[in-house]
Amino acid sequence: MDRAQTVYERYKNEICRIGWRVQYRARKINRVECPLLDNIQAGTNFTQASENKIMIEQITEGLPAFEKSILYKIYLEGYSEAEVAKQLNMSQQAVSKWKKKILSQLSQTTKLLD
Repeated sequence: MDRAQTVYERYKNEICRIGWRVQYRARKINRVECPLLDNIQAGTNFTQASENKIMIEQITEGLPAFEKSILYKIYLEGYSEAEVAKQLNMSQQAVSKWKKKILSQLSQTTKLLD
């Protein structure tokens, strides 16, 4: 009886691990950033898309080149944080922290402009 219980528990734990891995992969796939310009261009006309591009360039013109490249790669070119990290020889967590920092700076500057 004791051995049957341990075999049951072992298989139960393995099934839980497999389920966790499947859920993790699904979340990872859903987290991939989508290119910003693709979304803008899909629902608007040429004039609106051009104005949006100009607005994005104006907002990001005050950023250093490194920070600007991170945002462009993630939001405009559609790379994931992990892919950008590999290109820049950084960790994915570092790219995530840079992205959050840059976005908060941009948020503060746009609030000041309003």
